[in-house]
Amino acid sequence: MRRLLVAIAPLVMLSACATAPRQELSWTPPTQLGMGGSAYGAFLAGQGALNDGAGAEAAAYFARAEIEGGASDMLRDRAFTAAVLAGDITKAAALAPDGPEASEATKRLGRVVQAVELMAVNKGKDAHALLAGESIGFPHRGVAALLSPWAAAMAGDREGSLVRPEMRGDRVVDYFGQLGQAYLYERARRYDEAETDFKALTGGETPGDIAVLAYGGFLERRGRRPEAVALYDRGLAAQPLSESLTLAKARAAAGKPAPPPPTLREGAAQVLIAPAAAMLAAKQQQLGLAYLRLALRLDPNRNEAWLMVGDIMEAAGDVEGARQAYMKPRPGAPEFSSARTKLAWSYQNAKQPDVALKMAQEAAATGDREARITYADLLRANDRYAESAEMMSGLIAETPSPDWRLLYMRGVAYERSGRWPQAEDDFKAALKIRPDEPELLNYLGYTWIDRGEHLAEALGMVERAVAANPQSGAMVDSLGWAHYRLGDYKKAVQLLEQAVELEAGDPEINNHLGDAYWRVGRRIEAEYQWKRVLTLAPDAKIKADVDEKLASGQGPKGPSAAPKVAGN
Repeated sequence: MRRLLVAIAPLVMLSACATAPRQELSWTPPTQLGMGGSAYGAFLAGQGALNDGAGAEAAAYFARAEIEGGASDMLRDRAFTAAVLAGDITKAAALAPDGPEASEATKRLGRVVQAVELMAVNKGKDAHALLAGESIGFPHRGVAALLSPWAAAMAGDREGSLVRPEMRGDRVVDYFGQLGQAYLYERARRYDEAETDFKALTGGETPGDIAVLAYGGFLERRGRRPEAVALYDRGLAAQPLSESLTLAKARAAAGKPAPPPPTLREGAAQVLIAPAAAMLAAKQQQLGLAYLRLALRLDPNRNEAWLMVGDIMEAAGDVEGARQAYMKPRPGAPEFSSARTKLAWSYQNAKQPDVALKMAQEAAATGDREARITYADLLRANDRYAESAEMMSGLIAETPSPDWRLLYMRGVAYERSGRWPQAEDDFKAALKIRPDEPELLNYLGYTWIDRGEHLAEALGMVERAVAANPQSGAMVDSLGWAHYRLGDYKKAVQLLEQAVELEAGDPEINNHLGDAYWRVGRRIEAEYQWKRVLTLAPDAKIKADVDEKLASGQGPKGPSAAPKVAGN
């Protein structure tokens, strides 16, 4: 139930294709770069910042290197990339490399950046000429095709703006090309053709909320509010938790003013979001971030882009950059609750729980369901189990059909606060809904073993959990600890060693392994494991347990540990 982040490795240099290897910096002598020692140091510092995803810091270092050592194609290439990632698109457009030492991939991105900057300053004719040429190739051809109609519209070329972009086999271009064409038909007051496109995009059984919101807004603008409400209802049937669809339906039903169609810059920004997401899914983090920065140059209020930028920054270790991005959505925006939730977890992970809880409470106060779930989860993470259970109870009572996730979370809060009968009921109810869910099998199975209840059934449940998720150190630890509780210490050692390999930095798993070593007579290794636990920032309970074992020399008195919750 914790926040879902884009799983991102450290940012790497732009490559010519999605499968190209990372380009490592070669240690070229400063004299060959035309820079002195201090300039070269600034260059290396800039490169390190760039690889860490700190675009603004990298740009500052490269600027210093250029001042102190003179310009070069390589330096210009790096400075351009840093400016794009930092979101300084105006500067990046001026730095777009075209020298012989610049990589072809960077040159291609440079042309896209220049086109977007031209669109941002309403020079549509120049932008369209650049986008329509052959100089923008793979992997940016699709982006160029999607932007081209919007640039044509800016240039006053109505017929050119209505040409639907096509790229064989590219579903992103096909979908967003048709969406853009629908908006541009509406702009040209060719309403029948616009509606044909909107209907095609929403014709399936489970239409996406982007298309539903677009068509619904069109219907509202045409004064067809009952049809818009019916369309939003159909979208909500497929995505009942969509905040955007819920707000749109409420607006249309109340007869409030219809949303305006996107401006030309807003429309151009929208078509960049999907290619950005596609690049991130393909592990091309720099390209994904670059597209998001371009979208925000065109539309600084594109909140979903800010959330994605924040996720990238946080995953790359730039906590301050992530927080700045999460602060962009304002109260009242559909993305505000999600942004506040992400911001709260940022502070929780930084060991600032008071700030985290305050922000999560603010988000929950909006009434957003996921924000309230997150607040309950943060309460649990900060050992405020009774409050967490109360919050979950309210959510469960409001949910039309039982939700196993809510029952599981409330069960954890009940169990941790000593209310086992209620916890057991919730876990059983959740398993009826989701009988093969590894987290449920692991938690209930382990707790039964720890309590000495239903041992054969419980061991089988934990084994099923591990079989479903064999790379989970938490679950392998649970299985190893189950064998420990059952007295099979040799098997426990084998499994707990596997768990430590999977999650070497977990203090609880290392503590368990120390106990198992002690039971099989490997006492020197046991003491080593316990001492290692003290270097891993254990919580107060684990630290007290380890301190007592080391001080007494008597080893473990008896196992006592709660089952692990993934992500906790």
